[in-house]
Amino acid sequence: MFQIMVVEDDTNTRRLMETVLKQHGYQPILACDGMEALEKMESRHVDLIVLDLMMPRMDGYEFTRTLRDSGSDIPILMVTAKETPQDKKKGFIIGTDDYMVKPVDEEEMLLRIAALLRRSRIVADRRLNIGGTELNFNSMSVTVAGKTESLPKKEFLLLFKLLSYPGRIFTRRQLMDEIWDLDSESDERTVDVHINRLRDRFRGNADFEIQTVRGLGYKAVLRA
Repeated sequence: MFQIMVVEDDTNTRRLMETVLKQHGYQPILACDGMEALEKMESRHVDLIVLDLMMPRMDGYEFTRTLRDSGSDIPILMVTAKETPQDKKKGFIIGTDDYMVKPVDEEEMLLRIAALLRRSRIVADRRLNIGGTELNFNSMSVTVAGKTESLPKKEFLLLFKLLSYPGRIFTRRQLMDEIWDLDSESDERTVDVHINRLRDRFRGNADFEIQTVRGLGYKAVLRA
């Protein structure tokens, strides 16, 4: 079960987020400001942080900066009533991974949390072996039968994602949200282009193939 820390000074908002997260299988850890959050993180594992911006003692900016300066790469979803481009830009510059404006749409928040957790998992795993095929995240390369080939970043992440969950269907939108930024100007046809390139590269691979699920999206199927 993923442990999600909610750092929010408004009691009602904090309780609402706690309820929503529990209903969807997450374990919430609550803090009323950045100082309390840092204290709890000394003894609790945290997979992702939902962070309010305007808080007493330590606001979201200072908290994020402190966390990043310490070397932590925990995904941070900043939630704030401030919506100017300058505020958003500042948040990303200091290390926020994603940004939502209040009032928060619960479904969108859950989708963004899921996307951030998936990205985090891809980065953490680093290496994936499927039969005689090895994917190396550090070098963005794929080795098959002793031959290593480096892939463009988006192609590698797309292949890594599909092979991490063999048999699972991913819609084009899901893949876009995870591998491309949520605010990317690219449309879903971009996914089709990259899938076709991967098929050309690994046509005849003995370990896997990428299948189209009509009307839904794509999945990786293991041959072995």
